[in-house]
Amino acid sequence: MTNAPAQPNGPATDFTLRDALDATRGWDDEAIELDGTLDADLATTDDTDDDFESGYADDEPYDEWDDTDPEELTVGAQELAERHALRRVASLRTELEDITEVEYRQLRLEKVVLVGVWTGGTVTDAENSMAELALLAETAGSEVLEAVFQRRQSPDPATFIGRGKVEAIREIVQATGADTVICDGELAPSQLRNLEDKIKVKVVDRTALILDIFAQHAKSKEGQAQVELAQLQYMKQRLRGWGGNLSRQAGGRAAGGDGIGGRGPGETKIETDRRRINTKIAKLRRELKEMRGTRDVKRQSRRRNHIPSVAIAGYTNAGKSSLLNRLTDAGVLVEDALFATLDPTTRRTTTSDGRIYTMSDTVGFVRHLPHGLVEAFRSTLEEVADSDLLLHVVDGSHPDPEGQIAAVREVLAEIGATKVPEIIVINKADAADPLVISRLRAREPHSVVVSAKTGEGIEAALATIESELPRPQVEFDVLLPYERGDLVNRIHQEAEIGSLEHTGDGTLVVGRANADLAGELEAYAR
Repeated sequence: MTNAPAQPNGPATDFTLRDALDATRGWDDEAIELDGTLDADLATTDDTDDDFESGYADDEPYDEWDDTDPEELTVGAQELAERHALRRVASLRTELEDITEVEYRQLRLEKVVLVGVWTGGTVTDAENSMAELALLAETAGSEVLEAVFQRRQSPDPATFIGRGKVEAIREIVQATGADTVICDGELAPSQLRNLEDKIKVKVVDRTALILDIFAQHAKSKEGQAQVELAQLQYMKQRLRGWGGNLSRQAGGRAAGGDGIGGRGPGETKIETDRRRINTKIAKLRRELKEMRGTRDVKRQSRRRNHIPSVAIAGYTNAGKSSLLNRLTDAGVLVEDALFATLDPTTRRTTTSDGRIYTMSDTVGFVRHLPHGLVEAFRSTLEEVADSDLLLHVVDGSHPDPEGQIAAVREVLAEIGATKVPEIIVINKADAADPLVISRLRAREPHSVVVSAKTGEGIEAALATIESELPRPQVEFDVLLPYERGDLVNRIHQEAEIGSLEHTGDGTLVVGRANADLAGELEAYAR
């Protein structure tokens, strides 16, 4: 006889699933509801039940694997996703608590204070300028804490804002914990040095801010070289050194006891840096000259084939890339940010009657665009000057669209594009005030109103573009034999067809063509 183990709670009972589940009632927030049919359900499980449906079953059964690829993203959508993946995040610390966190470094927004000098115009103009500076700062990856501007006849030659204002800015920086002060203007090297010495934080001007944005957004090799050239030209005049790094090398006891071997040519470090910058600038200019040659070859090819070109220009964030996507399905990057796209994009498209022409997007303009950037991007901006038609895109929802038009035309005059026929495209009609649109149309009679977001007015814009494209000059009336289908194809692509009829002897075509094509058609004239 074997001894059974003692039961602490009395005699042993048979185990049932119902009792075990009842014992777990109340463990979760939502109690398990049991009914008297549980045991029956467990006892009468039938694997052949036709009414059973798995929770993983699809709405429609399938017999084979679905090999269809997901919808491919456009190049612009991929670049936008990549840019947002690297976007800096606010309220995160950069200090590392442990060496293992190096791979998971968290970026934080740079905290800035904006400073402006109002020398002319209305208060509204000054406020719009500061608002634009704030957008530029946010695009560069910073958080604006405070904005201050003052009325002066001219900027202070020593500190840009005056001695008293410098002390006020210093107090604001100390109170807010700002890292950087951004001035709405181009600072002289002496002004930059004086402000940093007195405010005790980094000081940058509008030009450096725009260059930083360009450096972030440039993607192509030509664009990166252009931005680097502009940055080096800006930096060369503002080189600064610290402490003994700028002292000339000397020999003997004056060199701290180094004696022989410590003597040097007497060149300072700042002179060495300036020489290296000049060498790099010369190299970049040679590279850009070669890239410009490639661009000129493509441009001459279009001219040789008599393909008209349309250039899209305008203020930054006016919707140029969105309009290009709407007109040509280009698929370029679109983002609600200043200078979102810098690299020019050219797409080939056709008119409603089959004529081929190209449409190019260019870099956006801004008030007080740095002269160094205009020079560096001159080869790109020449696309505008050499085009047959200019689409000048204006943001109809902006507080000062007339100011945008004036700023863009100022840059167009600088690059020699004032003689190009111009169509004002008032964009963002879905968000603009109708009174503002009416005012702009009265001021600019040769204009169209569109919304690249909703598609409003796009058909009218295309019709206006087709009517403004250069028309062939030479009239022709030919009977082409059917074996010359190549000429018929060229007529469709390059000429303007008045009438076309297929007869027993060949194809009868009447229209207008360029001089080269008309010369080839002359042998078949009626």
